[in-house]
Amino acid sequence: MKVKKIVLGAIAMTAVLALTACGSGKQANADKSLSKVKDKGTLTVALNPEFAPFEFQTIENGKNKIVGSDIDLANEIGKALGVKVKFEAMDFNNVLASVQSGKSDIGISGISATAERKKAYDFSTPYYTAKNVMIVKKSEVDKFTKLSDFDGVKVAAQKASIQENILTDQIKGVKVVSLVKNGQMINELNNGTVSGVIFEEPIAKAYVAANPDLTIATSVKFDSSKSDSYAIALPKGSTKLKDEIDKVVDKLKSEGKIDQFVENNFKLSLETAK
Repeated sequence: MKVKKIVLGAIAMTAVLALTACGSGKQANADKSLSKVKDKGTLTVALNPEFAPFEFQTIENGKNKIVGSDIDLANEIGKALGVKVKFEAMDFNNVLASVQSGKSDIGISGISATAERKKAYDFSTPYYTAKNVMIVKKSEVDKFTKLSDFDGVKVAAQKASIQENILTDQIKGVKVVSLVKNGQMINELNNGTVSGVIFEEPIAKAYVAANPDLTIATSVKFDSSKSDSYAIALPKGSTKLKDEIDKVVDKLKSEGKIDQFVENNFKLSLETAK
């Protein structure tokens, strides 16, 4: 009888320890995304400042300064969280990696929340939607009137961007030239190395305004279902931080402030380009 009691007691103790271990595991995996930001008092934002009017660089008081509608959005998020905002500039193909590694709390740089990316990251509610357009030389605009005119032609897209996939999905035989920097793509187009550059419309307009020999090929239409919805990227499992960010995004969208941010910074980008 004593042996039976001892065995039953051991089983019970094992069950308690197992439950305790499970509870500890859940606690260890608790979402600390929001408390982490608030505790350090800083929201670190990864971005690529080559996407006017969303993020770009200008000179203020003789110093380089990153500005743009995404900067305005990030600052509003910081204000709502009661923390400072620190911007970390890098190449676009490093933005998501910085978020995934934890070096940055969020990434905001015209990022499309694709199904593939959602496997590795959390994303805020979309804050802006823009269609994709093609930039060509003004002297060649009559040569390119539809997507099929780019079959067998070199077209530049930013490395690791959704535009790389859009080109290969929608233009049979296109020769995609993937480059890291947007300015480099524009230079290649001006030099005649490529015949087109694909961008989201607001970004394309800013580059065309700064390059009088270039234009948007308005008759070249990409599938509207491929239009970009920009969202803020967060490390996977950042539910609490995402919820707070979504509140800010929803409020700004309902008030029309994000569209105003884009418009104001488009004007600023034109002045900066002069």
